[in-house]
Amino acid sequence: MTDSWDRLYTPHRMVYLRGEGKPENHDAGEQCPFCRAPGLPVDEGLVFARGELVYGVLNLYPYNSGHLMICPYRHVADYPDLTPAEVAELGAFTQKAMRVVRDVSGAHGFNVGMNQGAISGAGIAGHLHQHVVPRWGGDSNFMPVIGGTKVIPQLLNDTRDLLAEAWERQ
Repeated sequence: MTDSWDRLYTPHRMVYLRGEGKPENHDAGEQCPFCRAPGLPVDEGLVFARGELVYGVLNLYPYNSGHLMICPYRHVADYPDLTPAEVAELGAFTQKAMRVVRDVSGAHGFNVGMNQGAISGAGIAGHLHQHVVPRWGGDSNFMPVIGGTKVIPQLLNDTRDLLAEAWERQ
């Protein structure tokens, strides 16, 4: 069939859409991507910064370019269950992540937050993670609205490398 439409294929997203690789339960261990990520090779885990209690990782299915998450190493689902030290390091990592992303990308603003529980939209409800999503004026265009597709202009591993280098400089 021929028509006037250009097509942007993102076949890697089918894994996400089908729910493949999603944990079958909320338990810690190999099924939890946030328990697994810190132990994976850099190009697979996408971890760009490591702290004592938390780490920074790129979102494998980003809402926007540079979409990252701050996760505790400890498998805990609910924010009130974090220790005071985990809350402090999670906050400090979030602040630094925002500085780093502004430095390397010129982000105009951010969406920062957590979805607590599956009913609130948490894709991985068993392991708390805070989203940090950079935003730019005009970044909401027709692609997501009309086409249901988000255009990400940089490979995730290239973004990870850029953030890791900038993280070390700050």
